[in-house]
Order: sequence, then structure tokens, then C-alpha cells
Amino acid sequence: MARLRNCLKIEKAILWYLAGLVATDGCLSKDARHIDITSKDRRFLKALCARIASNSRVCSKNVGGRPYARVQLSNKSLYEFFLSIGLMPRKSLVLGKLAVPDTGFADFLRGVIDGDGSIRKWKHPGNKKEQWSLRIYSGSREFIGWLQKAAKRVLAVRGRLYQERRTLWTLKYGKMVLKVIARRSYYDGCFGLPRKTALATACLASDSGWKRSKTVLK
Repeated sequence: MARLRNCLKIEKAILWYLAGLVATDGCLSKDARHIDITSKDRRFLKALCARIASNSRVCSKNVGGRPYARVQLSNKSLYEFFLSIGLMPRKSLVLGKLAVPDTGFADFLRGVIDGDGSIRKWKHPGNKKEQWSLRIYSGSREFIGWLQKAAKRVLAVRGRLYQERRTLWTLKYGKMVLKVIARRSYYDGCFGLPRKTALATACLASDSGWKRSKTVLK
């Protein structure tokens, strides 16, 4: 792996979180220096820049007629580090497995969820209990398949993979697995997208409903 110079003061948890965010809601520019991240939440991007001691400016961006916020991080060593773990420019459909260590996987997964994940809750029509699910979307079959296997190996959870259309794959987890992921990835004091952090915390506080689950392996 490329060694990070001291251009940005990035702690390991934030580094791997950022890698997950870039793998989903970000991209590496062709100029071999800039890292682009887009979000609906401008304050979140400002907080991210402050957390990694970057003075990059958050600006506006139009995506499909909708306003988004965007930041471009300019750091060659960080760019090279992301290349070394398997990220690349124009990655959406071709991204493969990444060199993420087990110790950084929970933070990386939080970044992936904050980028291209959806945490949803609803009431079961029969027993009226609160239900939860987590879906992670990707245009790359190889990447989402690797993520599924890595989560099973590191977190001991099982998810189901669906092909929604030719270039869209969905990895789905139920309530019990979401609790495991929330406990490991959205821990106290972690940095993340406030809206999804709040949902993960609410899921942890909800009634489990089941004592055992075939999707939680231990």
C-alpha cells in the first residue's frame, strides 16, 4: 500500500470510512490528484473536511436537476493510497474487491452505507412490530459480491444479493443483521452521516423480535 504523507492528518478510522465513501459516493479524477465526493448534506461535507483538516471548499452541483453539495479533496498521496487499495477513476461498473484490512472494515462499511446504502423501518402488518432492513446498491457485481463475502467473514453476517436490473445490484440485510452492523460500524463517537447514524442508533434501541437468526452466524 502507498504510504500517506503528512499532507492530511487522517486517523485510521476516518481513512477507512473515507475509502468506503469514495467507493460509493465519490470518484477519483483523471488528473491523479483530486478526490470528488458528492452529498445531499452540505453540512456533512463541511464536517468531513474539518475532520480531516482539509481547507477544500464545499460547492454546489446539479445532478439530474436536483441540487447537491460537492467537495474536491486535492491530495496526491491520498489519491495514490486509494489507487493502491483498488479504487480507480470511472469505477461505477468495474470496481472490484478492495484491499481493506479486517481492522478497518467496520469503518469502511459505514462509509459504504452512508454513500450508497438505505436503512429503512416499517411496521409489520401482522404483529405490528417495528421492522428494519439495510440495502446497499452498486453497479458492480464484483464489488458488491466482495462486500457480501467480506461482511460474512469479518462480521459473521449473511446477506442476500439481488440483481435489480442489468447494471444495478442490491445487497439486502434484515433487522438482526442490521443490529450487528450498527453495533460494529455506528459505534459511539464515530464520524458519519447524521441521518443514517440516527437510524442505526434507533435500530439498536428497537425490540429484536427474534432470539436467533439464520443470517447472524454467531
